[in-house]
Amino acid sequence: MNTTDQIPATQNEEWGFWGTMNQHATAAWPIALPAIAEATGTARDAVRAFLDSRHGRHFADDVLNQIYAGRVLVDAIHAATTQWMTWKINRHTAKDYGIPRGLPYLTGFVIHCEIVEESLAA
Repeated sequence: MNTTDQIPATQNEEWGFWGTMNQHATAAWPIALPAIAEATGTARDAVRAFLDSRHGRHFADDVLNQIYAGRVLVDAIHAATTQWMTWKINRHTAKDYGIPRGLPYLTGFVIHCEIVEESLAA
């Protein structure tokens, strides 16, 4: 495995995706992170920032809803990823977050979280 294939560890075990997934977190993280990176075409560090954010918590809620509906973990993650990619950034969200209107919701929020994290580090 080369460094581009590394899965960054969560930096937020209390909240975000990890905290919301509870007992599923350890198994879900290495499935969700590359699935989202592939779907959005974004870097894994950007996906980590998204999953560690409040938006990652909402994504985890959708994964858990899929699990409660009877899907196994990997299918639940892929269903949530697909759903978030079909939603589009609307005018209101574009105005509130500065994400271009019409962009897939998941892509927009992964990029948004990456930018926020970079601005906080500067």
